[in-house]
Amino acid sequence: MHSDVTPSGAGESATTGAPVTLLIADDDEVTRSGLRTLLAVQPGIAVVGEAADGVAAVEQARRLRPDVVLMDVRMPRLNGIEATRQLLAEPAGSAEPPKVVVITTFENDGYVTAALSAGASGFVLKRLPVRQIAEAVRVAAAGEAILFPAALRRMVAARPLGSAEALPRAALTGREEEVLRLMATGLSNPEIAESLTVSLETVKTHVGNVLTKLGAQNRTHAVVIAYESGLVVPGFTG
Repeated sequence: MHSDVTPSGAGESATTGAPVTLLIADDDEVTRSGLRTLLAVQPGIAVVGEAADGVAAVEQARRLRPDVVLMDVRMPRLNGIEATRQLLAEPAGSAEPPKVVVITTFENDGYVTAALSAGASGFVLKRLPVRQIAEAVRVAAAGEAILFPAALRRMVAARPLGSAEALPRAALTGREEEVLRLMATGLSNPEIAESLTVSLETVKTHVGNVLTKLGAQNRTHAVVIAYESGLVVPGFTG
């Protein structure tokens, strides 16, 4: 992968079995058509639809029930942030909402950080080779996060930090804070287990506790909270 891209748990993803169903949402017709053409021939991916704005993205996602939505953030009628928030706020008892992967041109786009806070599993840059975008889609479908540690640090550094109260640090144990900091560097669960010399199940338990205590929708959201609260500072490398 690109040196600035760390799909957390990428090594755990698989391309066997049923293909990952994908909806592409982008207001630029050339970009949307190009992504559809290129991703449709990638192993393990089936493009099932596309949308030209946020309203259509929500409608199509609810109708087609894709595994993943590749979501542009700057779209008419409804931007990708609000579309992501609506998709991930499905009422209890409904089908599981899709994973959302934000696709963007600029890695310092404040909209991307907001989309991650809204629950997106991660983001990819439009300039990346299509095979890396495809891998990010597969990783998201598997329930993992797509982290760009350096890019995320730059984005958060450009925004005002939230208050210290944004992170209930007293609620986290020392080991949970340690795991969160390692998550912020883009390490997968197996890599964290190796770094801390503990079992994978122990790491999964710690990660689950961190998400619950922070009220985070996924591990990417937890990392955003860690950066914005100041627990992890821009420039931290582990």
